Amino acid sequence: VDVDQMYGIEIEEWPARIAEVAMWLIDHQMNERVGEVFGSPVLRLPLKKSARIVVGNALRIDWNEVLPAARCSYVMGNPPFVGKKEQNAAQKADMALIWQGVEGSGTFDYVTCWYRRASMYTKGREITAAFVSTNSICQGEQVGLFWKHMFAEKIEIQFAHKTFGWMSEAKGKAHVHVVIIGFRRNAQPPRVLHEYDAKGKATTRTVRSINPYLVEGDNIVVLRADKPISQGAPIMTKGSEVTDNGHLLLSSAERAQLLKDCPGMVKFVRRFTGGEEFLNGLSRYCLWLRDASPRVLRSCKEVRLRLEAVRDFRRSSRKQRTRGLADTPYLFGEDRQPETRYLLVPKISSERRHYIPIGFLPPSFIASGSALVVPGASYFDFGMLSSEMHMAWVRYVCGRLEMRYQYSVNIVYNNFPWPRKPTAKQKAAVETAARHVLEVRKSFKGYTLAELYDPLSMPKPLREAHKRLDRAVDRCYRSTPFNGERSRVEFLFDLYQQLTAPLLPTEKGRRRGKRV
Repeated sequence: VDVDQMYGIEIEEWPARIAEVAMWLIDHQMNERVGEVFGSPVLRLPLKKSARIVVGNALRIDWNEVLPAARCSYVMGNPPFVGKKEQNAAQKADMALIWQGVEGSGTFDYVTCWYRRASMYTKGREITAAFVSTNSICQGEQVGLFWKHMFAEKIEIQFAHKTFGWMSEAKGKAHVHVVIIGFRRNAQPPRVLHEYDAKGKATTRTVRSINPYLVEGDNIVVLRADKPISQGAPIMTKGSEVTDNGHLLLSSAERAQLLKDCPGMVKFVRRFTGGEEFLNGLSRYCLWLRDASPRVLRSCKEVRLRLEAVRDFRRSSRKQRTRGLADTPYLFGEDRQPETRYLLVPKISSERRHYIPIGFLPPSFIASGSALVVPGASYFDFGMLSSEMHMAWVRYVCGRLEMRYQYSVNIVYNNFPWPRKPTAKQKAAVETAARHVLEVRKSFKGYTLAELYDPLSMPKPLREAHKRLDRAVDRCYRSTPFNGERSRVEFLFDLYQQLTAPLLPTEKGRRRGKRV
């Protein structure tokens, strides 16, 4: 292999020239290694050959003009790490050009453009492509939409490096979490999966196939579901959205002053709890005026001023629906508050935690939009969602905010495969273990859930209580113990496939596209 066999595209002149020099340096290093092995130095001086690096936008020039696909063996690259929210105007224009007419492409990361261009470039050819990519293309909602399209193009994953930390050597040393995915049409064995532990140590294994979540298994994608795929699973919804610019919310000090000035408002001031408040034991309050009479609303000057501010904020919105809410400034923009005890699940939770802390709250605690709720949930429901089985599903399917879990109803919860037919004895064991977890948590008075679930300081009794719960939940799925997270995930994907397969012939349209 010589440097003149290397072709590339770089958007700026200076980096393009640096890339050419870098290829000479790599060539020299490899020649030195050959000399060490075979005992005879390899010299290429004077330099007569060089890589051909074309200056241009790789998403807008024809790759065949750089190197005809008929002469290409491999495509590889390290495209920009840009999520959907970070794209600038030029990048959004590139996305629109590359993904024109493809459903859901507005949710894709920028790197997916290179996958599509590579798919088009390699069509009809035995070419393997590989890209360093943001790991979000293997998480959350975009997996189903993006990879469904790739599978339609007959693309398969040949090898993959699961999530690992990518430390840039540039100034500032940006640290991001990435994957490397190698793909081609009609991928051939062996297919290789590289996995990394928390310290970055890699293990490599040969597998029969690799799915978009970088797990051994068939090409299954998890699509949005409007209701749970498991029969009998409780309904989860989002918390209530205030849409008030903060005017219906109160700090502890503001609450105290309001009740001092207007003691009659006491029953209309409620605890307001989202994910952050729940995890960190923070006290916030809100004006909950759903049942307040016009006379009550007019009786307190501070309340009137706050309602006027809400009305003005909503009227100034560019959204027609929000402007319509200005007529009822005393109500939340979206009221989904349960009327019974409910289970609260934080939308955002640290990836460092082994379990997402969840818990029961009374209906008097208003759940905010940064939380998800399961009205009327049982101890069995708490046990299932607090288990290692559920967390294994979360770690592979859940979208991420940076690296933190971004739990969702339509992707994570509704698609979670619950046990198909647990016996009464098995359910009772889960309920008993779930109650024990709550009792242990309660025994650590004065500690927040964030403190109790920190992996470095999680109390031993709580850890043991969760392990007991994990065993009880596992037995609801099968009698044979699971051998680590990998076996759990593979089992859950198989069960997911069984649960969703009957939907395909009759509900293909509602499920937003078929699975492959």
